[in-house]
Amino acid sequence: MEFNSFKEAIIARCKELGVTEYELYYQAAEATTVSAYQQEINEFSGNAEGGVCFRCISDGKMGYASTEELSREQAMQLVDRALDNAKNLETVDKVFLGKGGQSYEPLTLHPMPLPSTEGLVNSVLAAQKALYEADPSVVDGTVTEGICEKNSIAICNSNGLDLSYVNQLTGLVTVAVVSKDGEMSNHFRIKLAEPETVDYALLAEQTVTGALEKLGGQVPETGIYPVVFSPKAMANLLRTYSGIFSSEAAQKGLSRFAQAEGTVIAADCVTVVDDPFHPDSPSPINFDAEGSPTCKKNLVEHGVLNTLLYNLKTADKAGKVTTGNASKSSYAAAVGIRPFAMYLAGGALTEEELLQKAGNGVYIDSLEGLHAGANAVSGDFSLQSAGYRIENGVKTARIKSFTVAGNFYELLKKITAVADNMKLHNPLGITCFGAPSVLVDEVSIAGK
Repeated sequence: MEFNSFKEAIIARCKELGVTEYELYYQAAEATTVSAYQQEINEFSGNAEGGVCFRCISDGKMGYASTEELSREQAMQLVDRALDNAKNLETVDKVFLGKGGQSYEPLTLHPMPLPSTEGLVNSVLAAQKALYEADPSVVDGTVTEGICEKNSIAICNSNGLDLSYVNQLTGLVTVAVVSKDGEMSNHFRIKLAEPETVDYALLAEQTVTGALEKLGGQVPETGIYPVVFSPKAMANLLRTYSGIFSSEAAQKGLSRFAQAEGTVIAADCVTVVDDPFHPDSPSPINFDAEGSPTCKKNLVEHGVLNTLLYNLKTADKAGKVTTGNASKSSYAAAVGIRPFAMYLAGGALTEEELLQKAGNGVYIDSLEGLHAGANAVSGDFSLQSAGYRIENGVKTARIKSFTVAGNFYELLKKITAVADNMKLHNPLGITCFGAPSVLVDEVSIAGK
């Protein structure tokens, strides 16, 4: 059964049972993945997954039920199960459904045409061949993957909400493994584009160069240094600690930013933005998981925390209006909160000028162990790192095998300058993160 027919069956069942407050949320993904190893296709997979979640309010309580099967029988059972679940709930939390008739930012999507299976296979093999040809140091372990995805979302409810979203992505993932003088390293890149339009030689050169740059290097002396974090390293830190900007986390005592809106929480040069419509985002979207309009917002502006991210429930609890950041990790999940394209805004300096301001210090372009070495609640981190020495304002010798330690909340206050090279990194899915190079004073480095 098509989703629209299933929706009509749900509405009919609700009328039959006298259910007047309800919502149907649909999410589906179709994906094809082709992988090459040792210049041969070693994996081909295609899958389609998704389903619907039905929510209804009965006696002030929200009942949930979900299914992957879109049939008339399931439509009837879904409503019945949700009503039963609502009756058995003991919670008395206030519940919400999105409102219809709201205004949404016009959205122009440019879905990427999905290539044929043969075209995707040929592109993956061509990219793999280019990796091996890029440098004689490339060895087995080098992998190329082609991806095609079609993602669909739809929300309708008894308040007149009726929204839908469909987008397609396709591209290549290249992973280069290099071996030189007894040392090995690797690097990966993601290129979202129609695979047959990709410059395979250029992509291979960028990937292999990234791997080669990680070879060699000495362990630096332990000390306190001015540190320049590369755009990728800073974006990874922001991604790791993005949860501290969630109102849900703040209300649960899992973020220091509870009651902090309107106060200074970072250096004056720090502006943090969440933009669902960023031109480099592969999945711009104008409504959230509750059907509320999304919008661009400065979470932090010149060091001042303007707002946290809210959904309907957390906004009501705080006496505020939702920021349109409700999320569902899957069709069956409860409503949470997430950013869309969250990034630290760039400044006016070039990276070279940032290095000049650093004088003598450390440039970090690689952070490892973000899951184990970073506490997303306290803000503390201790991460294995690599990068370069900064001497007299210039990147010089490669350094590696050192630990950078600190606290993210304090790091925001110690940023003294930001460069003009902001970019979004690894933009797959609706959520992505970005940053420019940033200069931070007095960072602890543990080396030798």
